[in-house]
Amino acid sequence: MDGIDLAGSAMVAARRRLEIAADNLANVSADGFRGNAARGTLTPAGVAISTVRLERQGALRHTGRDTDRAIVGSGVFLVRDARGRVTETRNGAFTRGADGKLRDDAGRLLIGTRLAAGSSVRSGFLETANVDAVGEMVSMLAAQRSFESAEKVVAAIDGTRQKAASDVGKAA
Repeated sequence: MDGIDLAGSAMVAARRRLEIAADNLANVSADGFRGNAARGTLTPAGVAISTVRLERQGALRHTGRDTDRAIVGSGVFLVRDARGRVTETRNGAFTRGADGKLRDDAGRLLIGTRLAAGSSVRSGFLETANVDAVGEMVSMLAAQRSFESAEKVVAAIDGTRQKAASDVGKAA
């Protein structure tokens, strides 16, 4: 792998870091959202980014509505859509439908919870997103700077190669 390939992989990695941070930032106000973290590694093919789900608990926000639910600890709410598909969510913003059953804002029916040992559900609360807006902005800036640095490396290597090729052509 030459320098341009390595710098190119660093540019792709920086772009992926930027996408992850932008997604986290876009969902910072989404109740129950679990953000992702970018994990970088150096491989024989260059820089690689993997995505890791952030499992830390989001802050609990008191709503006072008896239909709102927040999971404290590990677990998910199970909801079923009109097609019968069951989905997992941490967003516990439910309302009582005309049928008396709890539904989320997409109309999906709450059918249960799956909780890990020691976890519980609190009524009258919602879990906020587990991402930090300021931290995500810093991550975005760092990713942008990494991209720009790798871009300068590619330009410098390319300029050196062009100069070397020109010098070889003049010597011949």
